[in-house]
Amino acid sequence: MSGAKQVLVFATRNRGKLEELRQLLAGLAIEVKAVDEWGGEVPEVEEDGDTFAANAAKKAREVSAATGLPALADDSGLEVDVLDGAPGVRSARYSGEGASDEANNRALLAALAGEPAERRGARFRACLALADEGGGLAGEVILEEGACEGRILEAPRGSGGFGYDPLFFSEELGATFAELGIGTKNGASHRARAMQAMKPRIAAYFRLAGPESSG
Repeated sequence: MSGAKQVLVFATRNRGKLEELRQLLAGLAIEVKAVDEWGGEVPEVEEDGDTFAANAAKKAREVSAATGLPALADDSGLEVDVLDGAPGVRSARYSGEGASDEANNRALLAALAGEPAERRGARFRACLALADEGGGLAGEVILEEGACEGRILEAPRGSGGFGYDPLFFSEELGATFAELGIGTKNGASHRARAMQAMKPRIAAYFRLAGPESSG
């Protein structure tokens, strides 16, 4: 897949995820476009899989097929142990279709009301999928996953990030994800860990040479 111009489409319309993923891909000599930036129509993909991997793979393949370009898709969410892994794949829709981050956070706090700190263990999990339906990956998907352990606080803290970031406290970092700058978050988040595994595979697929392409 060598050539003067190499384009990768991010199969997301979530601006927060897009910004994170663009920063995480810095150093690779490719042009990154969001689905609403590549210059054509891309249909919404229904996320009806039972796992993050299934949803990410479906999004990547459908967006690649629609654009004729390699596509990278992310599906991620929050898994709370005492809630048997919920919100899980329904993290973005936990309080209903089209729910706001604030509404989902309120629903999570209500579900955990009265639970002590030791029973509020949780993790963010992310799965990334790379597809190229018209190229060398026709019919196949490259998958990588990352996770970040923590716990859910009883009240939000911090003004950055998105989603459940204000409630998710990382013991490793001693802060909620919403209290971290994007650079710090990108060094330790679930998406960063998935991308650290995916980055050399993207580089190898595009046959790129660069400071970030060796793992």
